[in-house]
Amino acid sequence: MSLKTLFYGLAAAVTLTQPVKGCDLALVLAMDVSGSVNASEYELQVLGIANALRDPAVADALLHGRVALAVVQWSGALEQAVTVPWMRMDEPAQINRVATRIATMPRVFAGGNTAIGEAIDISTDQFSQVRDCAHWVIDVSGDGDENEGYTASTARHSAWSRGIVINGLAIERTETGQEISDYYRQVVATPGGFVITAQQHGDFARAIRVKLLRELRPPMAHHPLRNAERTGAQLAWLP
Repeated sequence: MSLKTLFYGLAAAVTLTQPVKGCDLALVLAMDVSGSVNASEYELQVLGIANALRDPAVADALLHGRVALAVVQWSGALEQAVTVPWMRMDEPAQINRVATRIATMPRVFAGGNTAIGEAIDISTDQFSQVRDCAHWVIDVSGDGDENEGYTASTARHSAWSRGIVINGLAIERTETGQEISDYYRQVVATPGGFVITAQQHGDFARAIRVKLLRELRPPMAHHPLRNAERTGAQLAWLP
């Protein structure tokens, strides 16, 4: 065997044994488009998300973690839609494409009620498509408490039992309010999750950037069930 043949054989063996970098985080952005959100406030949300994704610090974290991102719009019962299916953040051009898609994304519901439980349920269902991602997170953003369906607590429990952490972005109605933030901490966020407050929709862009950086930078949102899945371990609900 020649030295050249041996060299290429060893190089191929090393290449085959190199682990493929997986997805660190799968993140669903579940955004409120219920009747309490007017047209200009919807615009503030989609532009806020798009600009946050293009932020250099956020974009770097997305690429470093090979993050999978999806967007859900939600309103009342039976009013939920996946408007951006899973997209992998594996190159800068992809981030820009996703940001542009979100910025120009049509609103699919208007004038409906607020069914947070159904929003969590449809978001939970999406993770069967991204089983390779190490961490699963739903980010629920909204400006009101649940007034239809009343299944938020049950949906939160179901998501947690499947290894999903839920964070919240609470949009307050006043510049000093904490009512929605407190509700999200009590009813929406899971153990290990957190809630970021936006003081009215005009503060959404700042809040979504802060929230994304907190979610994307290590340590990532941790759920013990994701480490126990292969052993069949069962975890009790933590209130």
